[in-house]
Amino acid sequence: MQKVFKQAVSVVLAVGILAGCAGEEDTIQMAPLPKVESAFVPVKTWSQSIGDGVGHYFSKLSPAVGYGKIFVADRNGLVRALDPENGKALWEQDLEGDVTAKLAGGISLSYGKVFIGSENAEVIALDEETGAVIWRTKVEGEVLSKPLVDEGMVVVNTSRGILQALDADSGELKWQLSSEVPTLTLRGESSPVSISGGIFWGQANGRLAGALMNNGQMLWQQPIGTPKGATEIDRLVDVDAAPVIAGERLYAISYNGNLVSIELRTGQVAWKRSYSSATDFVIDGSQLYLVTDKDHVVAVDIRSGTELWQNQNLEYRLLSAPSVVNGYVVVGDSEGYLHWLDPYTGDFVAQQETDDSGIAVPPVLLNDGGYLVVTRDGRINKMQMP
Repeated sequence: MQKVFKQAVSVVLAVGILAGCAGEEDTIQMAPLPKVESAFVPVKTWSQSIGDGVGHYFSKLSPAVGYGKIFVADRNGLVRALDPENGKALWEQDLEGDVTAKLAGGISLSYGKVFIGSENAEVIALDEETGAVIWRTKVEGEVLSKPLVDEGMVVVNTSRGILQALDADSGELKWQLSSEVPTLTLRGESSPVSISGGIFWGQANGRLAGALMNNGQMLWQQPIGTPKGATEIDRLVDVDAAPVIAGERLYAISYNGNLVSIELRTGQVAWKRSYSSATDFVIDGSQLYLVTDKDHVVAVDIRSGTELWQNQNLEYRLLSAPSVVNGYVVVGDSEGYLHWLDPYTGDFVAQQETDDSGIAVPPVLLNDGGYLVVTRDGRINKMQMP
């Protein structure tokens, strides 16, 4: 039953009518496309495709860049390594077997391997040079977020609230930690992050947790979202966005909760501000950029939590997580538009159309100054600033 609840909530969120569950269908409307006079038009250097992409499914299959290659995948199990210069495939691996691979857990690179998770409760390791499968390991629940690879281990946060660490060379289980999962949760899990022997991740119960990387010993747990309201939907407090480490602080956000700045050593809250989001955010310099549950784009000073600006003109356009490209804040939307915002004012600077299948993941920066735009139908465009 819990899985059904998760799927139901994901569908509701995907069409932007969460408030409709409370009989307020008329209050939720996608904002019209803003009229923007673009200050620049990026140049497309090549275009490639990866199978059928992710379609309308919940999947955050963002490309990974490393080892002189671009690694991409589609939900059905097709994985490719591309040449960054021309987009040509260097190798291809099809992970689909008797059932659809349902890749969803993002792509991570380390130790000469490509790691990826799936809705079929699998973590898979491929050789980065050839694409050959090195190991496939069953884990305790769906892997919906990007694996963390550090200290010889691959760590995944599963849909059952279990954090599992696998040996990066063999896929064998090293340790695991369990947390309470409420009856109703959003469809998504926080990707873990690590620094100096510590690992940190968000939980579906509204808590941020820290543990020792080498053995999984719990260090602290800090609630950043507290269930409130009369209905189970009102009481959702998932911490699904990946925490971000900047200096000696950790930043995290919950749904129906808060954006918080936490001291890494103690787990104590330095400041908190009331924002609701289940989408990854980004820090650039002293500014943090996030997308709220209403698709408002917000800039916050990481030192004090002071809001610097808020752009509400993309409300309910189902935005991707933000990215910073060439100094601009960039988000994609469900109609396939990229929106470029001034980082100091939040004003629109430019706008480009890709295709109408929509954009689910933010642009990915490349080492040569270019960036990748991935659409839901699997189209991958390498773009360059003019």
